[in-house]
Formats: sequence, structure tokens, C-alpha cells
Amino acid sequence: MALAINIRADNSSAGEIERLWEQVGAFEIELSMRALGYLPHFTFAIYDEPTIDEQAAWDAMLAAATGETQLRVEFTRIRWFEGPPLVVWAQPAVDEHLARIHASISAAIDPEHCRPYYRPGAWTPHCTLGIGVADERRDDAIAFARAFDRSIEVVFDVVDCVAFPPVRVIAEQRLPTALQF
Repeated sequence: MALAINIRADNSSAGEIERLWEQVGAFEIELSMRALGYLPHFTFAIYDEPTIDEQAAWDAMLAAATGETQLRVEFTRIRWFEGPPLVVWAQPAVDEHLARIHASISAAIDPEHCRPYYRPGAWTPHCTLGIGVADERRDDAIAFARAFDRSIEVVFDVVDCVAFPPVRVIAEQRLPTALQF
């Protein structure tokens, strides 16, 4: 069992990412993101070691979220991690809030306990669209990613800590709406 610290879109704007899940799903053996039973999200850290318990992970997320409000994130590119298997993801515009939350979590829990791809210097903020692209559809998925030519905006409004697999929310907190003047 692993623990993940995330921020997720728990509102109607999540539909923008979910539509991309369906499009990317055409290149997968099975619809990977729908199968999770979990909303669009950014993962800040994943811990496999039993030395990091649920309370420690949740405390780190709560501390990192202190003073944060809902994040309105713009996506203008789709990218991929080579794998195997190929993983397709939406790239956020530069967002200092995501970086600040990640840095706070990394300061609260020794990054040596975290999976390598989520450690400082290695972490790439991404919203996953598909994790199981079929080998024979690899080129099609990359062509789809390269052809993406629009902008979508998604509001990430809940921080949480989950155990997986399967995904089970341990604790969650809705972020306050940003004040607008």
C-alpha cells in the first residue's frame, strides 16, 4: 500500500480533464484514469515506506496548504513520459503555488522516503491523462499530444491524502475560494 498527497479538482471544471481522459483512453488497452475512481489531480508525493504513516502524510499536506486557496490552473500543452508504458499528461502553465506546496511537503517529510520521481529536482507537475498507452498506439498518442492546440482551465479545490491501490481517501480538506477584488 502506498500513500499519496494530492490536490484534486472536485467541481465541474474537472470535466475538461475527464474529456481528455476519454480521448487519451482511445490509445490505451483499458481506460486507466476512469478505472482509478478518483478525480483529476496533481500528486505532490508518494510514499511506499511504512515509516511514513497516514497521519504524518496528512499533517504535511495540511501544513503545506495553510494559507492556500483554490488553484485555477491553465493547461496549454499535452506531454508524455516515455515509460514503458507511455504516460500522457497535461502540462500546467507555470504555477508557483504548485511548486510552493511541493517544497513545503518536501521540507516536512524527508524526500528520501518519497518515490524518486516526486523528489525535489525530479518532480514534474503534471495532471495524468493516461497511464497505459498500448505499444502499438504509442505514435498515435504522441501525435495527439503534439496536436493539442487549445487552452483549458481547471480549478483544483481539495487537498487530500490517499492510500492506493485501490484509491481510498484518508483525509481531505476543501480549500477556500480566492478573494477577488
